[in-house]
Amino acid sequence: MTIAPVQRTAPPASTAWTDAKLILALEEVVENELNRHLKIAKEWMPHEYVPWGQGRDFDGVLGGEAWAPEQSKVTPLARISLVVNLLTEDNLPSYHHEIATMFGREGAWGTWVHRWTAEEGRHGIAIRDYLLATRAVDPVELERARMAHMSEGFESDNAHSMLHSVAYVAFQELATRIAHRNTGHHSGDPLCDQLLAKIANDENLHMVFYRNLLKAALEIAPDEAMSAITEVVTNFRMPGHGMPGFERSAAQIAIGGVYNLRIHHDDVLQPVLRHLKVLETTGLGGSGQQAQEQLGAFLDGLDAQATKFDERQAALLARRAAAAAAKA
Repeated sequence: MTIAPVQRTAPPASTAWTDAKLILALEEVVENELNRHLKIAKEWMPHEYVPWGQGRDFDGVLGGEAWAPEQSKVTPLARISLVVNLLTEDNLPSYHHEIATMFGREGAWGTWVHRWTAEEGRHGIAIRDYLLATRAVDPVELERARMAHMSEGFESDNAHSMLHSVAYVAFQELATRIAHRNTGHHSGDPLCDQLLAKIANDENLHMVFYRNLLKAALEIAPDEAMSAITEVVTNFRMPGHGMPGFERSAAQIAIGGVYNLRIHHDDVLQPVLRHLKVLETTGLGGSGQQAQEQLGAFLDGLDAQATKFDERQAALLARRAAAAAAKA
């Protein structure tokens, strides 16, 4: 199947796209996307997805029962992923500061910033309530990790550029959706899967908002947007990368099939790039063409890396299965 090239209309050479000019130029798009989002987003109540009847007092002030791993049906893999997902959500104050500072608090931009923050806030509430009610994680270690992670805060890798910020969240929201959804599938608890499906749906709506905004940016500032997309994709890191023990947790999550290079390439990068027709875009200037070529080469390399990871993962899982069978 041949995909027709997408012709972008480049602005006059004299146009200098500052963040302020881009924010103003995209105001109407933001307003339209905000209205669309508000029409399709469904209200849901976090407390309805938490099995409160399973809860009981912990040891400490109330003299309850100390936590132990066997008290929860959640799998060890899901326990690791749930903590990473929750700690990522916990840094919402820093994320809000980042986007409110970049996009402003007035007009459609400001309305979206606050709406997005409110919707993201319920994710952390719901996950923490679920984890504590079902005793899925050690509450002491969870609180210590939260304090350590939030004390570090979060600062964007993208040099506070408006286009970089939009490009980053377009991919990051989809990555978060995939991470939540796959965690639910691997959790071993239908209630956990149900809750994370609700959260993943929110994240998908957020992705669509930012993806459509990025599409509009490609129309009015194609070279700048193409460069931003390339820089974000080639240097992408999840927002929770600074949390304690992240590298070890990420490795276990990757091997377990919750989120790894293959998923990142196939289920996050490619869907967004295909929707925007980034690699088929023509009519770019010199900087845009260079960025587009760099992006194509990077994706080829990432696909090759993902294939190698797939092979190592399969071999490791086969060894583990053989070892488990030998002990049985």
